[in-house]
Amino acid sequence: MPENHYHTRTFTENVSINLASFFAIFLFAGSFSVQSQNMTNSDLEKIIYVVSDSIRGESGNWQFMIKGRMLACITDTTNNRLRIMSPIIEQKKLAHIDLLKLMEANFHSALDARYAISDNLLWSMYVHPLKELQKDEILSAINQVYTAALTYGTTYNSSELTFPIKKEIEEEKKQKGKM
Repeated sequence: MPENHYHTRTFTENVSINLASFFAIFLFAGSFSVQSQNMTNSDLEKIIYVVSDSIRGESGNWQFMIKGRMLACITDTTNNRLRIMSPIIEQKKLAHIDLLKLMEANFHSALDARYAISDNLLWSMYVHPLKELQKDEILSAINQVYTAALTYGTTYNSSELTFPIKKEIEEEKKQKGKM
């Protein structure tokens, strides 16, 4: 598992640090008048075109390939919604233990991307209001969907950042107690 700051501090310390950071950023950002990006299908298509190996489809409904993996992006401008997704495996091939691991991953290691089942397929997916998105958020979303699909069956993560599970927190406490 990749080393990250969540495994060097206790969960409570992280919550305190993250809350303090959030409020500092919130106060700093609040002192400026910033308007949202107002992401459009045209902007989105340009971003996908740059990051993908190939792209096909029409405005608001694209399929694209990244390193041999198919992803899709569907938007609904009337309802201000965006979905980025990638099929992983047929639902009938999932064992019960896989479903448990997927649900745990949705809590701990799949961050903005999620695992979901629809049309008898397991998907990695990202759902968000469209207009509010910035370019870097789209890039992160594509990366997380790709990574979640790629790591299915192994680490079940969407990025290097993960939140510790109870067992990891207890192990960390034991290690600190030995010092």
